[in-house]
Amino acid sequence: MFADRATIIIKSGKGGDGHVSFRREKYVPDGGPDGGDGGKGGDVIFEVDDGLNTLTDYRHRRKFAARPGEEGGKRNCHGKNGEDIILKVPAGTVIKDAESGKVIADMSGDNRRQTILHGGRGGLGNQHFATATMQAPKYAQPGGEPVELEVKLELKVIADVGLVGFPNVGKSTLLSRVTNARPKIANYHFTTLQPNLGVVDLDGAKGFVIADIPGLIEGASEGIGLGLEFLRHIERTKVMIHVVDAAGTEGRDPIADIKAINRELEAYDPALLQKPQVIAANKMDAVYGDENEIIAALQNEFEKDGIRVFPISGVSGQGIRELLYHVNALLETCSREPVIYEQEFDPAVRFFKDEPYTITRADDAAFVVEGPKIDKMLGYTNIDSEKGFLFFQKFLKEQGILKELEKMGIQDGDTVRMYGNEFDYYK
Repeated sequence: MFADRATIIIKSGKGGDGHVSFRREKYVPDGGPDGGDGGKGGDVIFEVDDGLNTLTDYRHRRKFAARPGEEGGKRNCHGKNGEDIILKVPAGTVIKDAESGKVIADMSGDNRRQTILHGGRGGLGNQHFATATMQAPKYAQPGGEPVELEVKLELKVIADVGLVGFPNVGKSTLLSRVTNARPKIANYHFTTLQPNLGVVDLDGAKGFVIADIPGLIEGASEGIGLGLEFLRHIERTKVMIHVVDAAGTEGRDPIADIKAINRELEAYDPALLQKPQVIAANKMDAVYGDENEIIAALQNEFEKDGIRVFPISGVSGQGIRELLYHVNALLETCSREPVIYEQEFDPAVRFFKDEPYTITRADDAAFVVEGPKIDKMLGYTNIDSEKGFLFFQKFLKEQGILKELEKMGIQDGDTVRMYGNEFDYYK
């Protein structure tokens, strides 16, 4: 079965502990501290793999963890950094926090690789803690703790146009006719159990990506059958083509079918009904008698709302060219930028809020900020990157640390020290 959802637990690597040791050499009986720093813990990284189109790899394995960093060694030896774990996913995978359901990352568009959890920072060896009054420190910093998080993976296909309709109305046949896609086609319900994508090429116009969304049923928005799994894939599309069986080979009423599908779309997300729609009255090759009666009924019902009706045949090709050019015209009224879900949740927020911190003045007048939340955040964030540093600044502001520093009289150019990192303060 097509796998487009999975819930997994991801865990970054623990930072390696700093080491406590002292130089012991001939003629140097009381050497100074030489304990090395621990290695950084491995990150959890998600990466798009164009060879994947399902989340099957995550249906049978529940937990994924990066490797811990190694402890520092004697003679200032730095511990080895923990190995990152890289999780490959199909393009269009949305990563959400399982508890809140909020978006952490959308692996779409230019976002091909993203670090979701950072490994703990490596602990400092005892060499860093030597002072004029403490020349032989027997203390080393422990490595930063790992971060564990349960996440939901949801695959939402990336297509400009979605074919929607009840089972066995000819969506797969139409897709195979207008693109190079080769979906399985047979005369029974739910032949298609996964979305199929293809590219439509038009003379003198831009091409577009079209997706055959598996057949919906009434109650889909309530989770009946495979409805929710299929409705999810319509979210990114910009135009919807309702495919109906105009020949009534299944004994269905095309008008009732379109209204039923729209009810399911509205129940799932009312915004879906704001997308442009067009009706493909399929199987006209199988219509006996006066086809105008069927088409006229559809036109009278829907064209007053601006929804055009096109009589087509996925088998013979009748009316398909006109349908595709109309769809292309509708797309020209829409933004061609892909639908990307913005980040709503940052894993750091959950783990670092409501933890104490202190601000003191050092002998050299520097402002020293310490506490578990600061220690963890520095281990979690790559402050050497512009994005990471901006994120760290935002964290300091949201936690009230910058306001507290201002209350204590910090001025532009003053030094702020945080666990071995020094910053110049500028408002």
